[in-house]
Order: sequence, then structure tokens, then C-alpha cells
Amino acid sequence: MDTLSTSPKIAIIGLGYVGLPLAIAFGHQYPTIGYDTNTNRVNELIEGKDHTLQSSTEAIKNVAHLSFTHELASIKDCNIFIVTVPTPVTVNKEPDLSYLLNATQSIGTILKKGDIVIYESTVYPGCTEEDCVPVLEQTSGLVFNKDFYCGYSPERINPGDTIHTLTTIQKITSGSTPAIADTIDQLYKTIITAGTFKVSSIKVAEAAKSIENAQRDINISFVNELALIFDKMQIDTTEVLEAAATKWNFLPFKPGLVGGHCIGVDPYYLAHKASSLGHTPQVILSGRNVNDQMGVFVADKLMRLMQERLIDVASSKVLLLGVTFKENCPDIRNSKVFDILSQLKQKGISVDVFDPFANAEEVFQKHQVSLTTSLDVYDGIILAVAHDFFKALDYEKLQRNKKAVIFDTKAFLDKSIVTARL
Repeated sequence: MDTLSTSPKIAIIGLGYVGLPLAIAFGHQYPTIGYDTNTNRVNELIEGKDHTLQSSTEAIKNVAHLSFTHELASIKDCNIFIVTVPTPVTVNKEPDLSYLLNATQSIGTILKKGDIVIYESTVYPGCTEEDCVPVLEQTSGLVFNKDFYCGYSPERINPGDTIHTLTTIQKITSGSTPAIADTIDQLYKTIITAGTFKVSSIKVAEAAKSIENAQRDINISFVNELALIFDKMQIDTTEVLEAAATKWNFLPFKPGLVGGHCIGVDPYYLAHKASSLGHTPQVILSGRNVNDQMGVFVADKLMRLMQERLIDVASSKVLLLGVTFKENCPDIRNSKVFDILSQLKQKGISVDVFDPFANAEEVFQKHQVSLTTSLDVYDGIILAVAHDFFKALDYEKLQRNKKAVIFDTKAFLDKSIVTARL
């Protein structure tokens, strides 16, 4: 099957951080429909607005062949369906495939002979063929690799990154048959200027995505553990890392809060699959355990620093700068900053939370936290996210007095103005 010669009509299922840039890129080349069950999101995009700040109004509006819809019937004539819905974890750190399987079931109701379903959502190795394909077959009544086909091409979107964007990052591709793998690879080559990397199977592509983020998670957990150790030694971790980095082969990872939709989640998918096969992962889960405790550590260290300066913690007021999971973007998914906030509030501390990037309505809806819009003076300040905006703040004016603590968790501010760094 040569999809490129049979006029591909593409449906992108899910219009978040991954789906929207993909829809725009394909919309420049082929008839493309962006589909999302969130009516508000669809209406926003029709008006050319993107609250994720991934795409400008001009980028959304000036696409020759792109439209948006929340009606499933509107994509029934498409022959390529690309799934980009979230794959989070539950409160028990187990894979939550509900979004993925709901999207799959919806596609199954309109699937036709010859159609291709491509998954980009992060999953564990085997998920596409073992979990999604049976739903497609059952819902559609069609036969896999006879009537319809599948592929997997993992997303590599980095929210807030204006350099490493969709088209400039090499794309892994795969298909359920060699011919379909070729077709999918050719399709992505038309939009990915950095090129593609076709692998031998869907499972290999799924595994590659899993380890990309697990590797980074483990490396960060190592320097986070160093931060915990060096804190007890009263050594500046950042200074130690800067010294070690003078060796040519030292890996320059930094300690910090590990949240977001990938690094803080994907290792649990890989660990889940390993456990289901009878292997208990040691390194992966150990790294996760270290990274998951950093929010509490940051809050406790701030309180300890205030106590050392004879500040009454119970009656203190603290400013928390940033709640998104990374700098210069509004994404709050799996942000560990809320762990800091929770720990401080448990101690009865009054906390103002300030973030010019985060969507205040979303923050309140998901975490019942009201963002402040006017700053006061504080006994403690935690810089939790390295938004460029925070460099322009006058930290001297934000301190209640000279005893106030400024804790820079990102080694972002000038060392001369901070009390401690992570």
C-alpha cells in the first residue's frame, strides 16, 4: 500500500502539546483534521489561540489544509489516524491507559479497510499490539494486518523549547508490516527535516521511547541523591558539579524537581511491563524513589534554614516562585512543585504562589491553589522554576528583613543574592 500516492487524509487524535504541532506540520502537506473531545480546546484553536504557547496564532491560521473538530463523524473519511493523547499514571504509579483506549475505541467505530492507525503516545513495549489492536479489531470487526494496519512513532516534543521542535528532531518510525513501515516512514519524512529512523518493529520503537526518558530520570536521580548527601556535609552541590564538569567525559546533569509528562511518568510504564514479565526492576524504581522525594526535601530544607536564622516558621510567610514543571512554559502536568507547597502548608505556613506562565484557572481546578498576582514581603523565598521572568525580580524588596531565606533550587540566580542552592 502506497499511502502517499493514494491521497492521505490525516486525523490527529488529541490536540495538546504533541498533537497540535503535528497537525500543523501535516496540514501544510495533506488534508488534516485535528480532533479533540474537549470542545473548548477545539473552539480555541479555531480562533487561532493556543494556551500551551506551543504555536502562535499565525502558525495555526496559516495552514492550507488544516481544520479542527470535536465531532468524531468529521474524521470518518480519513485514512490515517495518529493518536497523541496523554498516557499518565494513576495515584498508585500504574499506567493509566484510559485516554489511549478510549481514543482507540472511538477510532475503531469509524475504521475502514486499508486505514492506518499510528500511535505517538508514550507506552510500554508491546502496548500497541497487545492492548490497542484488540480494541480496534473488536470495535471495527476488521482484521489486523489484513484489513487495517498500525504503526508507532514516539513523540519527542519538548514543551517550551523553541530550538528542538517537531520538525528538527529526528523521528523514530515503525509499522506492523515491512510495507506499512515504509509507508509510515515516507509519510513522516515529508514533514521532519531532521530525517527519520525506521526500526524493525513497533515494539522496538516503543522500547526506544521508554528508555530515552528512563535514562534521563536515572541520571537526574543520581545528582539528586548527591544533593541529599552533600546537604548533610554542608557542601554546595552546584559547585561540586561545576568542578567535576571540567573533566571531558563528565555528564552535566543537575539536581532538581523531575515532573512533566515524560521523565516523571515513563519509567513507571517500563517498570510495569518488566514486572508483568517477572522481573523486578531495581535501578529504574530506585531512581524514581529518589526523584519523588525532592519536593519534600526542598520544603524541609527551607524550614531548617529559617529556623537557623531564628525565624518563627509557624508564623512565617513564604513565596513560591513557579509551579510549572519546567521553565518558560505553562505546562503543570505532574509538577513536583506542588509537593513543596503541600509540605509547607502541612506545617501551617502561609504561602504565596506566583507564576506568570501558568494558567491560574487550570492550577485552581486541578490543585485548588490560587496564584497570587501581587507580591508582598517574605521570610522565605523558593525559586522552584527557572522562568526567565524571575531574573528581573527585585529580591531585596521581596525579603521581610535581612534574615529572610532565598533558596534557589535551580542554581538560576546570582549566587551572591541567595542563601542556598539545591
